[in-house]
Amino acid sequence: MTGKRSAGIVLHRRVDGELQVLLGHMGGPYWAGRDAGAWSIPKGMPEDGEEPLDTARREFTEELGLPVPDGEPRPLGEVRQAGGKLVQAWALAGDLDPDQVVPGTYTVEWPRGSGRYRRFPELDRVAWFPLVEARTKIVKAQAELLDRLEADVAFGQH
Repeated sequence: MTGKRSAGIVLHRRVDGELQVLLGHMGGPYWAGRDAGAWSIPKGMPEDGEEPLDTARREFTEELGLPVPDGEPRPLGEVRQAGGKLVQAWALAGDLDPDQVVPGTYTVEWPRGSGRYRRFPELDRVAWFPLVEARTKIVKAQAELLDRLEADVAFGQH
């Protein structure tokens, strides 16, 4: 299959009976002034020969600087984002403190065409959101993963 692939984890928890998901606001200058559609699950691209679930676990740790919580990930399938990237995701019940996150960084030419390269955090904020609010924050195509998570939980699987 052509095109980029990515894998990630939809970490979720219940607080006072309400389902919440952990999202990260994408770092860097392009996303700085945006909120709606600028949040994502922790995810990233596989290394050569890496299994997608292994990628999801590695990227979670790289992007958040924290280990993946214990538990059995459940597949949520994949979605295609607007740019064509396929994102494969797993649901995982767990908890972590967003204040403990130490985000990974990436380097990009900025301003574009300037010849200067700067480092930016992959995620500049991390927060828990109730599903209704998360759907307004998350990258549009990833909202389908939240729908699948909600259905998974509603059917009593977790």
